[in-house]
Amino acid sequence: MATRAVQGPWWAAVVVWAVVNAVNLLQSAGFLSRIPAGSMAVNHALGYLMIALAAPAALALVAFVRAGAGWRQWSGPAAYLAFIALMLAVDYLRPVEFRSPARNGILAPYLVLFFGSILLMGLPMFRLHRGLWLVTVASTALLIVSMLAAMRRGAG
Repeated sequence: MATRAVQGPWWAAVVVWAVVNAVNLLQSAGFLSRIPAGSMAVNHALGYLMIALAAPAALALVAFVRAGAGWRQWSGPAAYLAFIALMLAVDYLRPVEFRSPARNGILAPYLVLFFGSILLMGLPMFRLHRGLWLVTVASTALLIVSMLAAMRRGAG
């Protein structure tokens, strides 16, 4: 890996990599838990861990901004923090049912921020470390398969 390829501190890129993979694994477990349980109780509990991941994401975001990193480095953690803010608002602080029936005014930004943050946090690793990027590809594939499995069983 060339030093010029890393915009900002390497440790911050690794933190973002860890966050995106943890999010993928947590949400995969959440989707899979919906199938036998028929509820989102486990998913809701795992959401607290996703909220906790906002702290390292924010730390990495600050490091990238202070280092003058390009938007490709800081946009992922920024999108994740925006997602967490929305998730807190609609799932925890003032819960609103927006999944079923679908309330597109909430559901669309929720999904765009969620999947957008995964893409934006995972993509920079493609240039920084192909092996770590492949781990992210695998955890994202697991997330998608888990989501589809839950949807097929009517628990998505």
